[in-house]
Amino acid sequence: MEPNVIIGIVAAIVVIAVIAIVWYLHSRRSADRKAQQEQSPTAAVGDQRASDREPGRPESAEPEAPGQSATSASAGNAPESSAVTEPAAASATGTPTPVQPALDKPEGARSRIERLRAKLARSSNPFGKALFNILAKDNLSEADWEDVEDTLLLADVGAEASAQLVDELRTDSRITGTADPAQVREALRSKLLDLVGPDMDRRLNASKEGANTPSVIIMVGVNGTGKTTTAGKLARLFVADGKQVMMGAADTFRAAAADQLETWGAKVGVPVVRSDKDGADPASVAFEAAARAKDEHADVLIIDTAGRLQNKANLMDELGKIRRVTEKNLPVDEVLLVLDATTGQNGMAQAKVFAEAIGITGVVLSKLDGSAKGGIVISVQKELGVPVKLVGLGEGPDDLAPFDPEGFVDGILA
Repeated sequence: MEPNVIIGIVAAIVVIAVIAIVWYLHSRRSADRKAQQEQSPTAAVGDQRASDREPGRPESAEPEAPGQSATSASAGNAPESSAVTEPAAASATGTPTPVQPALDKPEGARSRIERLRAKLARSSNPFGKALFNILAKDNLSEADWEDVEDTLLLADVGAEASAQLVDELRTDSRITGTADPAQVREALRSKLLDLVGPDMDRRLNASKEGANTPSVIIMVGVNGTGKTTTAGKLARLFVADGKQVMMGAADTFRAAAADQLETWGAKVGVPVVRSDKDGADPASVAFEAAARAKDEHADVLIIDTAGRLQNKANLMDELGKIRRVTEKNLPVDEVLLVLDATTGQNGMAQAKVFAEAIGITGVVLSKLDGSAKGGIVISVQKELGVPVKLVGLGEGPDDLAPFDPEGFVDGILA
């Protein structure tokens, strides 16, 4: 037999052998897969269920319980469905319970005041320092007194209050008769403290003995002042006092507002009442929140509302509707206006309109840290006749504290 024929036969045998081996391995793998499926008949079903789950929702989580419809005769709208979102969903029976993160322990009010007093003293450009530097000169000229008044005006103390303070300082012998810095500082401290109003009742009605239960607090303000964040921080403050708190997400126009409120609530175990759909009637959500806070014997209900420009009459009227509908279940104890301390006199114009639309019982000044506009504390109280009750001095979750007049004045005087 010729060599070429022999080589061809050998090559054919090798090819056939390779094909046979490949076919055998493929058949063996298919048989193993089939045997495995017969041993675990529910695996395919489990895979299918896993693929059908809502993205981001654990298999053991139960769906949120739908809320009852909420409306009233004065609301004039069809009922909207709301739901209470608990801070931790219960797991289904027979399934492993997921490990829930530990709840935060918020800082108490007393330690907050001390910490924020020190923080205010370290903040940039407190106007008290500028005043002290002028008044501590040996001899004050007319130009110096004009600088004092200009400093007060730039700090948004207001024209009337600034003129009053300058007149009182000019007649105070501790300033005009001596250059002793200690006496000058004490005189300035005394005058500023009088303007801030140390005798005003700054307690939240929910904190007073004999207060309504549940106490209802409505948060209002223009866009961007930090109402939702302030509502979450206020809930933490009440939790630190040992109160049972519930929040209502009546800002139904900003999609992330209710989610943001839930995030704050989940950290301290506070449930949130919200609508099942965007753009729902905010008064309906407020009504539902008040009803549930009453049924579940909460101590405090905090209702967050949408930011609105003070020159939009229809939106301002909506605030009045939210209050009226809420009061069908519970009296409203507080309406807190959240003002951005950096807005100055623009904030004063906002405050007046909100006071007329819904009635304000107190002011929350946010973003007071790092601002030379601290005089707005004086002007807003003088214009509205209501006290500044809370101040925010940072972005931390516990950087909201009851307003302390002496701490404020000592802070800006460093």
